[in-house]
Amino acid sequence: MFTLSEVASLNDIQPTYRILKPWWDVFMDYLAVVMLMVAIFAGTMQITKDQVVCLPKLESAVCLTPPASRDGENKQQGSSQPEETTTESASSPGGRKTNLDYQQYVFINQMCYHVALPWYSKYFPYLALIHTIILMVSSNFWFKYPKTCSKIEHFVSILGKCFESPWTTKALSETACEDSEENKQRSSEEGSPSPSTPMISKSGIKFSADKPVGEVPGMTILDKKDGEQAKALFEKVRKFRTHVEDSDLIYKLYVVQTAVKTVKFIFILCYTLTFVTAISFKHVCIPNVEHLTGYTDFECTHNMAFMLKKLLISYIALICVYGFVCVYTLFWLFRRPLKEYSFEKVREESSFSDIPDVKNDFAFLLHMVDQYDQLYSKRFGVFLSEVSENKLREISLNHEWTFEKLRQHISRNAQDKQELHLFMLSGVPDAVFELTDLEVLRLELIPEAKIPAKISQMTALQELHLYHCPAKVEQTAFSFLRDNLKCLHVKFTDVAEIPAWVYLLKNLRELYLMGNLNSENNKMIGLDSLRELRHLKVLYVKSNLTKIPSNVTDVAPHLTRLVIHNDGTKLVVLNSLKKMMNVAELELHNCELERIPHAIFSLSNLQELDLKLNSIRTIEEVISFQHLKRLTCLKLWHNKIVSIPQSISQVKNLESLYLSNNKLEVLPVALFHLQKLRHLDVSYNCICVIPLEIGLLQNLQHLYVTGNKVDILPKTLFKCIKLRTLCLGQNCITSLPEKIGHLVQLTHLELKGNCLDRLPSQIIHCRLLKKSGLVVEDHLFDALPSEVKEALNLDTNASFANGAM
Repeated sequence: MFTLSEVASLNDIQPTYRILKPWWDVFMDYLAVVMLMVAIFAGTMQITKDQVVCLPKLESAVCLTPPASRDGENKQQGSSQPEETTTESASSPGGRKTNLDYQQYVFINQMCYHVALPWYSKYFPYLALIHTIILMVSSNFWFKYPKTCSKIEHFVSILGKCFESPWTTKALSETACEDSEENKQRSSEEGSPSPSTPMISKSGIKFSADKPVGEVPGMTILDKKDGEQAKALFEKVRKFRTHVEDSDLIYKLYVVQTAVKTVKFIFILCYTLTFVTAISFKHVCIPNVEHLTGYTDFECTHNMAFMLKKLLISYIALICVYGFVCVYTLFWLFRRPLKEYSFEKVREESSFSDIPDVKNDFAFLLHMVDQYDQLYSKRFGVFLSEVSENKLREISLNHEWTFEKLRQHISRNAQDKQELHLFMLSGVPDAVFELTDLEVLRLELIPEAKIPAKISQMTALQELHLYHCPAKVEQTAFSFLRDNLKCLHVKFTDVAEIPAWVYLLKNLRELYLMGNLNSENNKMIGLDSLRELRHLKVLYVKSNLTKIPSNVTDVAPHLTRLVIHNDGTKLVVLNSLKKMMNVAELELHNCELERIPHAIFSLSNLQELDLKLNSIRTIEEVISFQHLKRLTCLKLWHNKIVSIPQSISQVKNLESLYLSNNKLEVLPVALFHLQKLRHLDVSYNCICVIPLEIGLLQNLQHLYVTGNKVDILPKTLFKCIKLRTLCLGQNCITSLPEKIGHLVQLTHLELKGNCLDRLPSQIIHCRLLKKSGLVVEDHLFDALPSEVKEALNLDTNASFANGAM
């Protein structure tokens, strides 16, 4: 036999699983233990005391031997006894002789135990033990089955950590604080009418009015270790939900095991009630051993019959109770959909209104937990809320990014402005808004960025960068940005990421948009109306447009600079350019333009045109630029231009001309009739000769001929005495004329990559030229006379002296 402790181990479940055992499972476990004890007690009694005592019926005696022989045997057996005893027994008239000895009685008892005694009387304890073990296994099979055990173990582990996490307590206490504050605000608002209506209610744009978490003192105190553990819990809950919510195996297995227990109860009850009447104290036994005993029938008594019957009745009573509990469990399982779980009550009692409802096995486990204690589900729901997670991130973020640390990250940008760049944070630290002298704020890859009312303290802020950062602003913060922000950079993947409030910044001067503005069918541009941007002067668009957005015309009357970088997408429709009469600077980069767009010739106020990185081959239309009286800068670099038309001379007001990185071979004489030309860049072409007419450009200050095939420098070049920059590198020049000394205003001279063997000493007359502005091979510089080198090194020595001071 098994000991009670060995059999009870079948029902041994880890104590942590108790939260998944509702009252009926606990009750059935106790009933199973009682049934187990009954079975073991009955089995123990049966082994130690169960027996049948049988006596023959004398009327069933069969004569097998003559009486004389029997009498002789008796006499022979009793010859050793005293005569007095024999005489007394012979003369005694009472009683009947059975002629059975002790061994025959033992034999008959054993035979009748197996022949006359009902099988249920003999095997009831063992059957009860087997049935009880099956019920125990069925009750806890879902805790042991591999495909459910891992999920349940993981769930119980996470649930316990969520219940004990300090963040849970702080989050729920924060909810209580917010509720009390909201109630006070509501009562005060109901008592006093609102002084004004919402500022932009008619636009339909809603602003976040959430209070910064940092305003509640109790929430700012959170141990760093506890915060990291809470973050890990949020991630674990998210992954567990993904893993469990897509199936209902645990629910089905629990239903099946409950159904198995119910069927088992019905089966046990049916056959037990049938055999309960078969347990009797008296039995008639016909063992068919009359040839050995001389008797056919025996009357037997079963000494355990009374005890077994009482135990059986107790067992039936326990089974009935067990069955009723099973039926109730099935009723509970099918009474309502347990594969759906709603946190509606938790959402009502807390500020975490975003706690999602769950389904399938995740929902079923939470229903089971509710039967143990609903507080577990309430505290667990905190870790399903994105609002709660965001609050935790804000607290951790503010704890890490203090005012002093942010101060250390402030730098000076190219415009000598104080700039702070925050990259890939969980949010915007509260301490940022205490940097009152900050001028440029750059936020990059911060998906949960929120701009609170505290930003109104940053009186020096004029430029904001939002790179993949769809920031939300409060109403007060928006009012401040609307009145003070001058420059805004927005980088995005989809046009929907552009915050709606961007289109309402009426005092914005510069707007930079970088991202995909086309919809999926590439026909419709999803840019909202820019009509509210009344003071916008600069619009920069880096995208993949096929046409200029029609909404740009909303700001056309006051736009002075338009920049479109198209990343290689062909810009076809340009008619809307005609409406931008006040545009002074126009840049169309990488738009796959093959010719200069005719719409440009209508821009009477145009001063600078940049058509970089296109596919322009011919510029015969350049003659039309003569009508643009204010055009002073023309950039046609990085194209495929083969020649410059003679009509270029008609653009008389041109001061800067960029033609680098094209396929030019000849510079026309007409080019040098542009008397106002101060900047000429023809580098990286195929030019072999610099025309003598270059001396006509008396106002020329910057000349770039780098990366061509020039071998001789015309002497007329040195008549351009206003030259400050002369770049002649990577050509085939063999000698530098001595007239280089005429360029007394020269500050930068590039000659590296030619075939020079020496530099003329007259270079010393270029008084403004120093070693830092002279780009030549080292051996050419070393070959210069010492006094020339000393003159060129003068600026270097002075800088060292200033540094030492």
